[in-house]
Amino acid sequence: MPRAPRQHQPGARRGRGAGKSGAPLGPVAHPHVELAERYIDDVLSGAIPACKWVRLACQRHRDDLRADNSVDWPYRFDQVKAEKACKFIELLPHTKGKWAKVDPANPKGHLIRLEPWQCFVLCVVFGWVRKADGFRRFRQVYVEVPRKNGKSALVAGIGLYMLCADGEHGAEVYSGATSEKQAWEVFGPARVMANGRPDLKAHYGVAVNASNISILGNSSKFEPVIGKPGDGASPSCSITDEYHEHQTSDQFDTMVTGMGAREQPLAIVITTAGDNIAGPCYDMRGVVLNVLQKVATDEELFGIVYTIDEGDDWADPAVIRKANPNCGVSISVEFLLARQREAVNNSRNRGRFLTKHLNKWVNARSAYFDMAAWDRCAVPGLRLEDFEGRRVVLALDLASKVDIAAMEVLVLPEAEDEPHYTFGFHYLPEETVLLPENEHYQAWDADGWLIVTEGNITDYGEIEADIMDLCSRFQVENVAYDPHQATMLVTRLQNQGVPVTEYRPLVLNFSEPMKEVDALVRAGRLKHPGDPGMKWMMSNVVAQPDKKDNVYPTKEKNEKKIDGPVALISAMGVAMAGKEDDGNIPEDFEVTVWG
Repeated sequence: MPRAPRQHQPGARRGRGAGKSGAPLGPVAHPHVELAERYIDDVLSGAIPACKWVRLACQRHRDDLRADNSVDWPYRFDQVKAEKACKFIELLPHTKGKWAKVDPANPKGHLIRLEPWQCFVLCVVFGWVRKADGFRRFRQVYVEVPRKNGKSALVAGIGLYMLCADGEHGAEVYSGATSEKQAWEVFGPARVMANGRPDLKAHYGVAVNASNISILGNSSKFEPVIGKPGDGASPSCSITDEYHEHQTSDQFDTMVTGMGAREQPLAIVITTAGDNIAGPCYDMRGVVLNVLQKVATDEELFGIVYTIDEGDDWADPAVIRKANPNCGVSISVEFLLARQREAVNNSRNRGRFLTKHLNKWVNARSAYFDMAAWDRCAVPGLRLEDFEGRRVVLALDLASKVDIAAMEVLVLPEAEDEPHYTFGFHYLPEETVLLPENEHYQAWDADGWLIVTEGNITDYGEIEADIMDLCSRFQVENVAYDPHQATMLVTRLQNQGVPVTEYRPLVLNFSEPMKEVDALVRAGRLKHPGDPGMKWMMSNVVAQPDKKDNVYPTKEKNEKKIDGPVALISAMGVAMAGKEDDGNIPEDFEVTVWG
């Protein structure tokens, strides 16, 4: 993004106004559009290293251009509008670092110079319009890019464009976040940019105030917002920075629903990867990936994700450029390589490097299980009913009656080369599911992945009924249980002849079956139906080996539940013939009892 020679060596870009032989042809009418097209060429040809999602985003644009001439295609690409947005942003000054430095040669500092990938994003977002009325096609934008790749400066420029030059009378532009500091990560640079261009303020009548930027002549404003915007807000543009930090979608949803009176509103999410795969950001990311893969259709949503591909070696220096489009511009190669070396040498730095610099969602920063391997084990449509009559082990982790109670069913292999199969029964009381902060539970309930019991505590009677039903349909060899909060239920099961085994949460009980679960997952031999709640809980599991290489499942925060995996590990322990509990716990190893 600096006002320096563009870092776009791949593809030997001819430059503005140059023909194939390099001879000048005169100025290009739409140079930023041309730069975006060259970027697409280089991505699709492999000249620029790019992940699957970037390639698909580029291919989507190319496919849409081919459809442009179709009578049935309701959109067209307007190069003038695409160029206008790019040119506006390139008239703004830098706000940080060496490029913001004022000197005699640059009394106003250096102006922003868009990089090819930024031109691509801007041209797509602002260039595609509806044929019927000329208004913008894309109403929601999702850009996921690692830290220090110029995202805050980019969206600050977009915010000023939407305030001043979008032609919206009474524009309302909001920079939203979960904290005042984060909201100012975008709004602060926008203030500095506006103040750095007195001619912009004079031309549009802009007033830069302490807490907002306004245009009194047409009642427009640009301001930061924490939480939901106030009553009566009618956003023409919302910018949600670092959406991965949001626990709920309340702010984003309120912004979008408030846009109903606007003719071409724009809701922008720009974020790095995070560590909460149960949050709204990861949900939106999933929708974007489905659209890019043409699994779903949403012609008003544009998304692009900069990361590495599945199967890439994150420790390979070659992947740095694939995930970081501004590598060598706003973030140095040397800096990224140093962070990579730290991650290789110290596992404590690994999660931070993967999420912040390679845009990998790892949930727990030092997650024990390989979640990419867990995803590969998913078999959509897999049904427990298909295994009726088979040998199974059940395991319970009942935890608190106001939180997740988990029962895992482990279907044992009948032949040496057959995988294990696991199915989860996850119970929650209705009042817990309906809490505002539990949107992920509500979504899983709607999709049939949760068993919700009435009231404010989990009804263990439903768990008992499910166990008895399973006993009537399967060869239940054992029901493993942690005696914590299970005494009454287990007594009732014993009275009905159910085989139960006490399985205490001790290191020596859990270490080997936990390693076995991990090994089966990595080998693709633990099949499951793709329950998103179980995936979330598996990704929450952390473990650090002790001096004897024992491991034990723990979690980083109380809200990151691991009840399902604990039950699965217990079931595996019983299936491995049940290690006798001798009560010995290695010194210096902290044991956690789930509650």
